Amino acid sequence: MASASTASSRPLEPEHINTSVAAIDKPTDRLVLALAAVHAARSGAIRRLQLDDLDIGNRKLTIDGRTRRLDDLTLHVAREWLEFRRRRWPDTANPHLLINKITALGTGPVSQVSLTAPLRGQAATLEQLRVDRQLEEALAHGPDPLHLAEVFGLDEKTAIRYANSARALLERPLESDPGTSPRTRGSTP
Repeated sequence: MASASTASSRPLEPEHINTSVAAIDKPTDRLVLALAAVHAARSGAIRRLQLDDLDIGNRKLTIDGRTRRLDDLTLHVAREWLEFRRRRWPDTANPHLLINKITALGTGPVSQVSLTAPLRGQAATLEQLRVDRQLEEALAHGPDPLHLAEVFGLDEKTAIRYANSARALLERPLESDPGTSPRTRGSTP
């Protein structure tokens, strides 16, 4: 896993994100990708999510005690996942949002490997997508550590590190080659 300070120094290239998105083909993996790339959720937090943390009717999602609004993409993939989950394991008692054929028989979370395996070997991993989302927020709203801490529930040192990375990118003069210049994205996958 790349450290936040290394991984957050430059945004991911769009083709790396697109390649990783194209590698995902299962409903559970699409939801995991959205949680990391849109909500900047850590894999541990994703594994801990309970069904009660997802409120489709009110378009809310609670990740590690922080409630946020569900965007259209996350809402769509969450509905898709819940329908698949109901069809595949209609009688499971597992309270976790994400389950698989092993955890459907119990009440524990899915493994770390089950979350990260679909993007193994891709240019953009879940952790890189999570970090990229935080950097994107810093670039879009200015390098304000308080804003980052509030939006993502970051501790003080991490929020300052992301803000400093964004500040360095914003202060760097544009280069003549658009492929090496910082990019601005309107939305993530």
